[in-house]
Amino acid sequence: MNKPLKIAFMGTPEFAVQALDALVESGHEVVCVYSQPPRPAGRGHKLQPSPVQLRAEELQIPVRTPLSLKKDAEARRAFAELHLDAAVVAAYGLILPQDVLDAPKYGCLNIHASLLPRWRGAAPIQRAILAGDTETGICIMQMEAGLDTGPVLMRGTVPITNTTTASQLHDALAARGAGLIVETLNLIAAGKAPAPQKQPEAGSTYAVMLTKEDGRIDWTQPAAEIERQFRALHPWPGVWCTYHDQRLKVLEVSIEKAGGEPGQILDRRLTVACGAGSLLLKKVQPQDRKPMDGASFMNGAHLHVGDTLS
Repeated sequence: MNKPLKIAFMGTPEFAVQALDALVESGHEVVCVYSQPPRPAGRGHKLQPSPVQLRAEELQIPVRTPLSLKKDAEARRAFAELHLDAAVVAAYGLILPQDVLDAPKYGCLNIHASLLPRWRGAAPIQRAILAGDTETGICIMQMEAGLDTGPVLMRGTVPITNTTTASQLHDALAARGAGLIVETLNLIAAGKAPAPQKQPEAGSTYAVMLTKEDGRIDWTQPAAEIERQFRALHPWPGVWCTYHDQRLKVLEVSIEKAGGEPGQILDRRLTVACGAGSLLLKKVQPQDRKPMDGASFMNGAHLHVGDTLS
């Protein structure tokens, strides 16, 4: 490799950890890691560092956790004083103001989990599955002020099958992104930087941030669409419905052929009719209780064949 690049890494969730590891292993000099501040978590609401911060500390890389770069002039000055060749950004979660974007010699490079301009925004992995896309991927993008609108340096595809879950796609994209960012930086270090490709506006879509309400099942939808919703939202926020005004989390499903009125329970296994076909709820979790199979839930909840979930 040519002279290693001096890099800061900016990321927060598990998705970004593999890229950090790949950069360290690549021989480029990761001088500092930026991550969102520790957040309260668990029953005791103790402050929990992000997955990226925890990994950086294991690697003995200095970590900075400003609340904001946009509002913190001192944090921006400290970033500029790193005199970076590049900053690599992967699901960092904070807005980078223009002076931060401009500070590194080669700018800030974002590892984005979609084939831009499709699925700009916060939840590209889940939205791609929800929409029934058969392919997604990774873009290494030169960041600019707009939301995921910068020119693309490199891209790689990842297939989405009719069994792919969000967690599986997350892992595949994390691995693809780790490889692509190292490849991109190696080319830059060798003086062969990829030519930036401007994103077309045609075909752009926005991946709206997910909420728990996105997981509510609409039994009037076909079973295949609800099963896709389940795969897209597993493990978070998960899918759910209600019975006796209580929430029921759905943890495992399979498509069945039987039909009936949407939401109607068709058998003691907990097969539920949809707009077309039906879903067997193989594992569920009633409110404030442990996970259980559908038949056990039916017995404990005093539900009967012909009753309706909503």
